[in-house]
Amino acid sequence: MREVKLSELKAPVGARHARKRRGRGTGSGHGKTAGRGTKGQGARAGSGIPMGYEGGQTPLKRRVPKRGFVNIFKKHYHLVKLKDLEKFARGGVVGMEEFRKAGLIKKRSDRIKILGNGELKGPFTVKAHKFTQNARERIEAAGGKAEVI
Repeated sequence: MREVKLSELKAPVGARHARKRRGRGTGSGHGKTAGRGTKGQGARAGSGIPMGYEGGQTPLKRRVPKRGFVNIFKKHYHLVKLKDLEKFARGGVVGMEEFRKAGLIKKRSDRIKILGNGELKGPFTVKAHKFTQNARERIEAAGGKAEVI
């Protein structure tokens, strides 16, 4: 059997379409107005209708009433359960970097709050921004330490 080379691979017939070549004469089918029609906003140069534009009518995002209050200073915490700590080696120190490497938190700006769900089978030194009372008690009962960053 012959070896297939990447340079010899081709798409099946009919899988690829030639791009439209606009403004190349009336015989091309896309000449004269280049598929833009005659007159109007879409026919003009530089026309790009913004997302959410409704032809001059007050857009939906402005018609809908605003409600409530958004606290821009609110601190967001990423929640980590005690049972998730079993991924780490017992007796070790577990902090922001270890949580990030394990995929338990995504963003750098995340704060961590440890929840008391699950059991700990070994001692850990856990460094986080907040602990629930239950989590703190279980960590210390297993012989570990709960350190606030």
